[in-house]
Amino acid sequence: MDLYSETILDHYHNPHHVGELVNHTVRTIEHNPLCGDNIQLDLIIKNGVVNDLAFIGDGCAISQAAMSLLTEEIKGKKISALKKILPATVYELLHVPISPGRVKCALLGYVALVNALKSVKKN
Repeated sequence: MDLYSETILDHYHNPHHVGELVNHTVRTIEHNPLCGDNIQLDLIIKNGVVNDLAFIGDGCAISQAAMSLLTEEIKGKKISALKKILPATVYELLHVPISPGRVKCALLGYVALVNALKSVKKN
């Protein structure tokens, strides 16, 4: 069983878009109390598009890799398109089957994105 694929390990050890954005439009912080994973997601939104983003996190390889992969997917996209992303998108990005016990880990970044988008003010 290869729970940690090369993709997951690569994004866990070399995550993309790591850091904090001082001038963020929106910041959301999510925590998975079952395992202790944390993610803070910062977005800079201009004209309805995610212009820049960054995250900091602490947790298992799946939660952190999923957030890193998701940042690649959402940067430069319109808010309207991002609101249509489903959990299945995250599973596809990870390239491994996710067991029921790991779903909350895999989707922590997705939950952060959904909650960040809910707090974006309409222009």
